[in-house]
Amino acid sequence: MSDDPQYTESNDASRPDERKPNGQTFFGGLRERLEWALRATVLVFILAAAAFLSAITAMRVAIHGREVSMPNLVGKNVSEAGSMLSSRGLGLRVADHVYSDLPINLVVRQTPPPGMQMKVSQQAHVVLSLGQRQLQIPSIEGNSLRVSRIELLRGSLQVGEVSNLEMPDQAADTVVMQNPRPGAGAATPRVDVLVSAGPHENSFVMPHLVGMNEEEAQRRLEASGIKRRVNGVSAPQWPHGTVIDQSPLAGTRLSASTQVELTTAD
Repeated sequence: MSDDPQYTESNDASRPDERKPNGQTFFGGLRERLEWALRATVLVFILAAAAFLSAITAMRVAIHGREVSMPNLVGKNVSEAGSMLSSRGLGLRVADHVYSDLPINLVVRQTPPPGMQMKVSQQAHVVLSLGQRQLQIPSIEGNSLRVSRIELLRGSLQVGEVSNLEMPDQAADTVVMQNPRPGAGAATPRVDVLVSAGPHENSFVMPHLVGMNEEEAQRRLEASGIKRRVNGVSAPQWPHGTVIDQSPLAGTRLSASTQVELTTAD
């Protein structure tokens, strides 16, 4: 065997990338640190934005409070209305009591109205019914309609529907029947009355009398039972005793009690 020294070729030359230059290693580390810093900055921004929005929301809740819709309480009894409000975090306050057609202790009206947005813990003001008011009705039968109105007004009442009927045995404008009856407890302040129109009177249509002589005109009116009054005036252009004017005018409908006035030429 030869004692000459043996030389072997190094493999380092075949792998030039295993050892990087110091400058390249430095910039690679710097880039990693910059990327990490950027990620951290984005994360901090996201967290700050979320905190800001949360603070805004909390501020709005603190300022406005939680809001609920006001329910419709009209027609509900006071206990039911209180339960409806309590379930929404609202309170109930009775503001007044009034007479109405609703039964006792039912809500007649409310403030605020249904559907309005309310803050939790706010109150609804309600007016409760006292039921129907029982009014004492005076007797007005036999009185004239005018006297009946005055009598009812004294008792905080008023005349309601007025019906008229011809009655031969009752004077005109006399109250012959009332509803409600006298002394009855009534829920309404209105009293309906039936008023006599007096006995039946025949009605006539005023004839055309102008141009007739006075005797003929009076004969026609007398046949119809119409009262008349004759006034004479100086009218040389008309024949003596001729009707030159009449009141009412021809064609007017009038009752037998109406007085007709005729003007004749002297």
